[in-house]
Parts: sequence; C-alpha cells; structure tokens
Amino acid sequence: MIDGVFVVDKPGGATSHDLVARLRKHLGMRAVGHAGTLDPMATGVLLLLAGEATKLSPYLTLEHKTYLAEVRFGFATDSDDVEGHVVRESPLPPGALQHDAVLAALAAERERTLQTPPAVSAIQIGGERAYRLVRRGETPVLEPRAVRVLRLELRALGSDRLELEVTASKGYYVRALARDLGERLGLPACLGALRRTESGGFSLAEAHAWPLAASAVPLSLTEAARRCLPTAELTPNGARRAKLGQAVAPDDFEVAPNPDVASAWLEHGELVAVGALREDAYRVLRGFGPR
Repeated sequence: MIDGVFVVDKPGGATSHDLVARLRKHLGMRAVGHAGTLDPMATGVLLLLAGEATKLSPYLTLEHKTYLAEVRFGFATDSDDVEGHVVRESPLPPGALQHDAVLAALAAERERTLQTPPAVSAIQIGGERAYRLVRRGETPVLEPRAVRVLRLELRALGSDRLELEVTASKGYYVRALARDLGERLGLPACLGALRRTESGGFSLAEAHAWPLAASAVPLSLTEAARRCLPTAELTPNGARRAKLGQAVAPDDFEVAPNPDVASAWLEHGELVAVGALREDAYRVLRGFGPR
C-alpha cells in the first residue's frame, strides 16, 4: 500500500474525480482522494491523496491558491465560465476595455472581503448541491462568503479579454471574479481559461504530468503535513499517548504547540498525528500508524 500525496498537473476536460478513479486503478487501491477541487475546464495543481494521506485532506486546502486566469467579455453564462449556457450577450464596441477602467476594477476587487459564489457550484443549499438546482431550472440564492484577495495583477489586455494572476484565500471563486469584473465594467463577462499554479505549499514546478508515470513517487505524509501545518515534536511519552489516541499534556511536547490551531505532531521528525487543544487537553484529530 502507498501512503502519500501526488502533486499532479491536471489536464483540461477531466474532473477531479476522474483523476481519483484513474489513480485508484493505477495504484490498485481504494483509499484515494483529492484536495482542492478544480473544475473540468481548469488545469494545474491538484493534490491526489493515497492511503493514510486521505486523512490530511481537511488541512491541505487551508492556505492560499494562485491562478492564471483569462476573463472574456461580450457574453455571460449561467456557470460564469465559457462552458456554461449563454444567458446574456452584447457585442463589444471598439475600445470597450479601457486600461484605466480595468485597473480601477482590479483595485476594487483587491479590497474584497465578501464574495457571492457562482450559482453553478457544489455548495449545499438545504442538503442539495446548488448546481443540481440550476439544472432543474431553479435559481439558488447563495450567501456571500468571507474571502481575501492577496494579490491580483493584470498580465495582458486585449480587445475582448484580459489575463490575470490572482492569489486568494480558500473559498475564493475565480469564476465569480470574472462575473464581478464584468459587472464593474458594465459588460457581460465570464471565465475563459484557468490554470492553478500554486496550492498552499505545493507548486506547478513540482507537479507530475498526467497520466502518472510508473516511476512517479508521492510526497511522504510527513513532508505533506509539514507544508500545510505547524509542527510540534513529541516526547517519547507523548508519542506513546498520541499513538493510543489518548489526550496529551503540554509537557508531552518538547515545546508546546500553538493552542489556537491544529498542528502536525512528530516523533523523531516523523508524523504521528494531527492534533489540537480541545477544552483542557491536546487531543488527536487524526492518527497515522504503521501500515
């Protein structure tokens, strides 16, 4: 059995679940998942998790993500990307995309703290996915969500499109960015292309081409955990207690971890558990034992 994280360069046209299914067949094991979904049209960094690494899924997507995006103007769709059904179309007059107006719209987006997700999304409303409601002809109402735009830069400006590089927090939709830029500029718009270049501590530079080569080796559990969580070294007694799933006291660490966040607990530098302070003791949230 394999335990680890494969950083892959997802191709366009495939869903994240498609890659999971392929990896299950490639590895001959069922315990495979992914962290940080990409839409079928999107390419770039996707984390595929094998074996015990599936327990790290909630933590691998906590950090910011960076994208290269193309926004197209002149039409809008129900999904806010070019693969959706066109709901509004308007020919662009010459010079519709003015450089100063685009820069002003980007400046306003950098100040964003709340974002309304696209209607075609996997967000649940009353126990049902929003995209399923749209398919039935309904119009789901999605509440704005807290987001942060860490960086947003204009890379190229054409007559009917622009290219951006954006770094944003977890939960930020680049499709919604395209929609909202169009609204600010008074033009219908949608996302034309998207490529994720970074997901937290994982980058395109280290990504395996897809499909995976037979020689592809995943990142270890310890390496993956170190990239997404703060770490704390356990004493021998602390490691013993953590492996049994027992509560751990502050003096069971060489240096007690930050009580406000979850951390990766290590024994001799190797991952034993992910844990956090709960009430009056440090408790194991996910344990990682020998296979």
